Amino acid sequence: MTLSHRERVKLALDHQTTDRIPIAMVCAGINRPAQVALEELLQRERGISVAEYLKPLIDVIGANPPYTGPALAAGTDCWGVHRSPVSYGADAYAEIDHYPLGSAQTLADIAAHDWPSPDWFDYEALPALVKQLQADEPYCLMFSNANVFECSWYMRGFEQAFMDLILAPELFHAIMGRVTDFFVEFLHRSLSAVPGEIDLVFTADDIGGQNGLLLSLAMWEEHIKPYHVRINEVIREQGAKVIYHSDGSVTEAVPGLLDMGIDVLQALQFDAANMDPADLKTRFGDKLCFEGGVSVQHTLPWGTAEEVVAEVKHLIDTLGQGGGYILGPSHAIQAGTPPENILAMFDTAAGYYPHG
Repeated sequence: MTLSHRERVKLALDHQTTDRIPIAMVCAGINRPAQVALEELLQRERGISVAEYLKPLIDVIGANPPYTGPALAAGTDCWGVHRSPVSYGADAYAEIDHYPLGSAQTLADIAAHDWPSPDWFDYEALPALVKQLQADEPYCLMFSNANVFECSWYMRGFEQAFMDLILAPELFHAIMGRVTDFFVEFLHRSLSAVPGEIDLVFTADDIGGQNGLLLSLAMWEEHIKPYHVRINEVIREQGAKVIYHSDGSVTEAVPGLLDMGIDVLQALQFDAANMDPADLKTRFGDKLCFEGGVSVQHTLPWGTAEEVVAEVKHLIDTLGQGGGYILGPSHAIQAGTPPENILAMFDTAAGYYPHG
């Protein structure tokens, strides 16, 4: 039996087997140079575009209320953070070059910031948007994103935010509190506008580096986790599931992530220290689902197509047993990634089933 995209993901999230492994590009995508190369390969060998190739494969798509707030200056987001393009050769990334709270020294400075309002979004447009997205075939719809610590340090500066944890915790929590208040109201209004239609809400905060957590587990538990608990309560009250993104080595924090109310751990950077798919599945697979995992750090850019096939099969066999896994790359597929490797990932995922 062939399932709809939405049915497939729902079954997987309920730890049930499906007709094939669900596939998604959560917090991912294909960077423009890699997409151009993939387009050329697909047109040459299969006579189709990237969009035509991916449409029957991708099971999770995004849905968010349109922004209708004050006009934003070029390169500036609603938080007042400005980004400029920085070349990496083949293309560019938008990197932060202005932290609007970088020089704040008092609570009054933080209060004086031009904070965004949940009123700046058109929630009444969501029913029509959902209907449009689901017109051809039901997809798993995902709202995004609630990244409390990241939004806070985007305004404050990465190093300064960590210094605040020790030297000025009142400033740290004043910023985190305002950001959380925004997301709580934004998600409540968004989910209430289309009850039962949104299956996942993407939340995030990168708390892991290549070799371990970016801060002690105790500091994360005290200073960051409680804000996610507030947000996750709103999501769960509306009947959606929480997908949480963090790059890096985060196995140490997984019990706390479960305790704060996540349903899906996303990114799965298995090239990082102490990140092992079998260990995660064995220890947490009865309570937690997983998304991502195919290495954009090693296998996709530097491996052979045969090595990509082997990795995809290994992840499906390991994480997909009894459901609970959505396959995807561990982050954005970078420029220079061989298009044959991208096809190997998707083609294998679409036609391979867990042993047993």
